[in-house]
Formats: sequence, C-alpha cells, structure tokens
Amino acid sequence: MNDRLIVAAAQIAPVWLDRKATIERVVEAIDQAAVSGTELVAFGECLVPGYPFWVDRTDGARFDSTLQADLYAHYVDQAVDIQAGDLDRVCEAARRCAVMVVLGVLERPAARGESVYASAVVIGKDGSIQSTQRKLMPTFEERLVWATGDGHGLRTHSLGRFTVGALNCWENWMPLARASLQAQGEDLHVAIWPGNPRNTREITRFMAFEGRSYVLSVAGLMRAEDWPDDLPHAATLKQATEDMPWARGGSCLAGPDGNWLIEPVIDQSGVFTAEIDHARVRRARQKFDPSGHYSRPDVFKLRVNRRRQQIGEFED
Repeated sequence: MNDRLIVAAAQIAPVWLDRKATIERVVEAIDQAAVSGTELVAFGECLVPGYPFWVDRTDGARFDSTLQADLYAHYVDQAVDIQAGDLDRVCEAARRCAVMVVLGVLERPAARGESVYASAVVIGKDGSIQSTQRKLMPTFEERLVWATGDGHGLRTHSLGRFTVGALNCWENWMPLARASLQAQGEDLHVAIWPGNPRNTREITRFMAFEGRSYVLSVAGLMRAEDWPDDLPHAATLKQATEDMPWARGGSCLAGPDGNWLIEPVIDQSGVFTAEIDHARVRRARQKFDPSGHYSRPDVFKLRVNRRRQQIGEFED
C-alpha cells in the first residue's frame, strides 16, 4: 500500500446563509482538488450555509428580539438535513472524484425539531456518509444558535495507509476528544474552523507534535461580497458588521514533527494541497506513540459514549 497521499484544504467562502449556492461552491472545490490527484479535501466549520457571525454584533442574547428570531428562522431553514438528501450533490462529487471529503455543515435532523448542530461530516471516496460529529460544546455566543452535540461521530476512517479523524473548532482544544481519536489509531487529524489564524497557528502544530500525526486545519473565508441580496435584515447586518474583519482563513498543515507543510494561508481563497508520507508517522512514533507503547492503559482508561442522544426511545 502506498505510503503517500495528497490532501487539500479548500479555503473558500460560503454564499452566506444560502445552502444550495454554497453547496455548488463546495462541489466546484472538490472538482478542483481532484485535478491534483487529491484523495482527501476538507472545508471549514459550518461552511454550509455559513457561520452565525451576526450573533455577537446584533445583541444576540436579547430576549424576544424580532431580529434574532427572524435570523434564526432563516438559518434553520438553510440548514442541512442529511436524511432528506441535502448533501447528495457533495456525495456524488466525492464518488465521481474518488475523494474523501470532510465538510462542516449546520445540521438540522428532521426528527429533532428546529434545533441545529455544527457538524463535521465525513464522506467516503465511494460517496457514502461515514460519520457526522455534532460539536460537543458550542463556544460562547454559538450556544445561542447551536445545540450541544454528542459523541456519535467520534470515529476514525481508513484512507490508504492513514487513519483519519475530524473535530469541529474548539473540540480540538478538548484533550479527551483528541484522545478518543488517537485511541482509534488516528494519524491524520482534520480540524475545521470558521476562519482566523489565531485559531489555527499554534494548536495545529501542537496537535501534530502531541499525536505524532499529520494535522490539517481548514478554515473558511467571509467577505461582504459573499452575502446574497435577499438576507433578512440585510441593512441592519451591514451596519452592525461594517468594521468587522470577518473570517480570514488560516488553513494550514503540520507534519508529525510539528513543522509546517503548509503555513497558515490568510485572506486568500483556494484549494491548497500537499503530499503526506505515512513513513514520517512511523518514524515519529518510534519514540512516542500516544495510543501505543506510551499510553499506559494499565493506569489510564478513556470511556466514550458514542450513542446518538435523543429524547425518545420507542418500543412497539
């Protein structure tokens, strides 16, 4: 089996809060990545249909706010219902191009009412959805719009010689979340972010050095020109965010020694690729293997609940 693999960070912007138009951008990026022989392409957190940037600029915690209710209703309407086939175009692109895809989406499970989750969806090279990790704990103001997830998607997936896992944004700061993937043999970690180098610059190299793994951090972009014309309360949003830096990217790739293969890319849209070599993982783990000879399972044990959480269990 070939030790080498080409991976890609698709640092793109959504058509903000427009699911269908953003998915078209995702499919275009998958096609572009495939031209370079890429076997894995990843996108930023909640890229489809976009990150809820309005919350901290429009008094998002105000109770009974018409503006907040209108924006939330629009956001939920543009969320991804996987069971309804909202990701079928992406799955077909993954199958057609034989590329594994890690995509950040706003997920709205039909059986869970109007609550939405920031989810990292892993789609296999055959076009099948392999796992969906709902963000365990939304960060700060994100809790005003995103529900808390569970451990169902804390899974790894084979890709050639590599074992791939993925986490959303600040889940990557959670030592036990990282350990749950390392315990499954992860050696290619995908971290997805809404977009800013302050999130990716330090932790990407740290996670790589800690896990003796490759770490691909992928962030989004967001610019005023990425707004559609029919956003609810568009004039108010533009006034509230006119001095906002938005999302500036910061996608990068570090090797098992913590050194850069792709340094953080800022304010630039594109599909950024690099070749990784599994032999480098094996060499790095000769001294330290976090889930192998250095793990001390006689002293430490991690228990992970991967049941999908739901309010009702029905017996007929």
